[in-house]
Amino acid sequence: MGKLWELYITFFKIGISTFGGGYAMLPILEREAVEKKGWVSVTEVMDYYAISQCTPGIIAINTATYIGHKVNDLLGGIAAALGMISPSIIIIMILAGIIQRYSALPIVESAFSGIQIAVAVIIINAVIKMYKNSVVDKITLGIFVITLAILLFVDIPTIAVIIGAFIISLLIGRGQS
Repeated sequence: MGKLWELYITFFKIGISTFGGGYAMLPILEREAVEKKGWVSVTEVMDYYAISQCTPGIIAINTATYIGHKVNDLLGGIAAALGMISPSIIIIMILAGIIQRYSALPIVESAFSGIQIAVAVIIINAVIKMYKNSVVDKITLGIFVITLAILLFVDIPTIAVIIGAFIISLLIGRGQS
């Protein structure tokens, strides 16, 4: 029961301190699950995160579930997922009425603008860390550049681009074996 509680509390802390979704979660997740707890490696976090982007559901919850499952099987996955969503549920219940009542006030609008800017910076930081861990040679740089160009200039669903990059990686990897 102690490990389940530790998973719940750890992911509760991550959930309560993460604004902006899955990308914003990466630095906090790395600090808690990799550096402090040693449950997973940075590579495993990136793998779980990539899989979470391809599977239905919320990236943060999916990633938490994968890590929790690695630490303590099915119950670990459930404890981590519940820990991740609990802060959101509590905060939404408390703030829903307040925000609806006061959202038109200039100070509230300004506060949300500031939060959006901070989240954008957190996402940029996560992208830089992912880039450093993922782009390791000319082949991965090429896949990165092509994927970025497609996503910026061509109207193709993101999942199709991810699957395409996956297939290309498999084919290139097979050719090197």
